[in-house]
Amino acid sequence: MDTAVEQAPAPDREQQAAAYRNLIVATVGFTLTFWAWNLIAPMSGDYKERLGLGSFQQSLLVAVPVLVGSLGRIPVGALTDRFGARAMFPAVSALTVVPVLLLIPAKDSYGAMLAVGFLLGLGGTTFAIGIPLVNSWFPPAKRGLALGVFGMGMGGVALSGYFTPRIAKHGENLPFLIVAGALVVYSLLAAVLITDRPDRRVPTDTLAHRLGQAGRLRVTWELSALYAIGFGGIVAFGVYLPTYLKTWYEMSPTEAGTKAAGFALVTVLFRPFGGWLSDRIHPALVTAGALLAAALMAIVQAFDPGLYPVGTVALLCMAAGLGTASGSVFALVSQVTPQAKVGSVTGIVGAMGGLGGFVPPLVMGAIHSAKGSYSIGFMLLSDLALAGCVYAYGRMRTLRPSD
Repeated sequence: MDTAVEQAPAPDREQQAAAYRNLIVATVGFTLTFWAWNLIAPMSGDYKERLGLGSFQQSLLVAVPVLVGSLGRIPVGALTDRFGARAMFPAVSALTVVPVLLLIPAKDSYGAMLAVGFLLGLGGTTFAIGIPLVNSWFPPAKRGLALGVFGMGMGGVALSGYFTPRIAKHGENLPFLIVAGALVVYSLLAAVLITDRPDRRVPTDTLAHRLGQAGRLRVTWELSALYAIGFGGIVAFGVYLPTYLKTWYEMSPTEAGTKAAGFALVTVLFRPFGGWLSDRIHPALVTAGALLAAALMAIVQAFDPGLYPVGTVALLCMAAGLGTASGSVFALVSQVTPQAKVGSVTGIVGAMGGLGGFVPPLVMGAIHSAKGSYSIGFMLLSDLALAGCVYAYGRMRTLRPSD
C-alpha cells in the first residue's frame, strides 16, 4: 500500500513534463515560423529600390503574407482540431521552407514576389496550432500563463526585423538560407517531441461543419472583437509606429526603428503577464483593465506631448496594456470555448486579430494627410479600447468556464 502511494504521483509528473516539453517546442516553432512570416518586411526597402516600386506596391508586398497568414489561421485551426498538433506543427513548419527558399529566385520580379509572399503567409498560421495544443496540456489554473508564454513567440516578428537586414549584409541570400535550415531542423525535432494528449477528443465531422459551428458561437465574435483591439493594436503600431515617430518627432529611420522595437518588446513581455494574471482573477477583468490603461494612454498621446518623458511613457504604457490584453483574451478563449472547438475558434479569433491591425495604419495615415495631425487617430483608438473595456467587464466576466 505504501509503495502504491509513493508511486501514484509518477503519472502526474510525467504529464507535467510532457506539458512543459510541448510548450517549449511549440513556442520555439511559433517564433521561427513568425520570423519566416516576416522576412519580406525588413527587406522591403531593398526590394523597393531593386524593383522600382511605388509606396503602394511596397505596402502591398509587405501586407500579402500578413493577410494570408491571418486568414489562413481559420482552416489551420480547424485542421488542428481534426489531425492534432503533432501532425500539423511539423507539416506547416516544413512547408514554410518552400516559400522561404523561393524568395531567392523571386527577388527580381514583383509578380513572383507577390506570389511567394502569398505562400509565405503559411508561416503565420502556426498560432492556431499552438494555442489548442498548449490549452489541452495545461489545467485551467495554469493555462493563462502557459498560453501567454506561447504567445511570446510573436516576438519572432521583432527578431526578424532586427536580425534579417543585419544578416543580409553578409550575403543577400543568407537570411533565407539560415531560416530555411532552422525550419528543416525544427520540423524534424517537432515530429519527435510534440505530442497530443492521449485523451484528445477528435471531431468526426467535416472541416466546413466545424468552422460553421465555431462561427455560430456568439463568444467567437465577442472574443474576435476584443482580440482585434488588443493584438490588432500591437500589429498596427508595429507597422505604423516607425512612420509616426519619423513624421511627428522627426527621428532618423534608425532611431525610429529602435524605438519601435522597444515598443514591440514590451508587448511581448506583457503578454505572459496577462495570462499569469488571468490565472488569478477572471481574464475578462484583466482584459477590461488592460484596455482601459491603453485607452487612457491613447488620450494622453492625442494631445501631442513631447517625446521625453511623457510621450515615451505613454507609448510604452500603451504597449503594456495591449500586450496584457492580448494575453488575457486567449486565457478567456480557453475558459469559454469547448475543448474540441478551441482550434476552430482560435483560428477565427487569431485571424480577426491579425486583420484588425491593418485598418488603424490606413486610418492614421489618411487622417494625417487630411488634417496634418495624429490626434484624431489616437482618440479613435481610445474610443475602441474603452468600448472593449466596457464590453469585457459588462458581458464577458459573467461567462463561466466550459469545462
